[in-house]
Amino acid sequence: MHSSSTATANDAFLDYLLHLVDQMGDRLGLNVPPVVPIEQLRDLPLGTLGRSLADFLDQEKLAPFQTGPRRKQLHDSVHVLTGYGADPIGEAEVQAFLLGAKFHPAHLLLMGGLLRMIHRRVVPLPLLHTAIRQRLWAAYWHGQRSTFDVDTWQPEAQWHLPLSQVKALFHL
Repeated sequence: MHSSSTATANDAFLDYLLHLVDQMGDRLGLNVPPVVPIEQLRDLPLGTLGRSLADFLDQEKLAPFQTGPRRKQLHDSVHVLTGYGADPIGEAEVQAFLLGAKFHPAHLLLMGGLLRMIHRRVVPLPLLHTAIRQRLWAAYWHGQRSTFDVDTWQPEAQWHLPLSQVKALFHL
């Protein structure tokens, strides 16, 4: 278990990192208006992609990313598509999945930071580390086998579709 000061430091670092992503997106002309209409998604039927995203955010007590590049704003949607959690290991699984689906150096950088955080939070048992490595490799190969490309994905046209149908579309 870690102290509240460690949790506060991690939250501050995450806020700083997200701010940097927004700044870089602004400089590169990648920032877009909000992509996730959360209130509309909450009104969709259970089991749809959009409602599943709204339920995931509510369950995790998260607000959707409403600023910055499209890729950042769709991050939590990738959790919903893949089923990976919002804990540090689940976050690393999302990055491994995205790395397998389409190589991008940012995924390596994010994965390195997440692995460092996991190493600090998890009891350093070799068996546990092996389990984490296995989960990350499985996520990477999940991405390799998929046809998912976060850069071309248009969930706006799929919010109303059953989540199972959207997963099947990308071979997830």
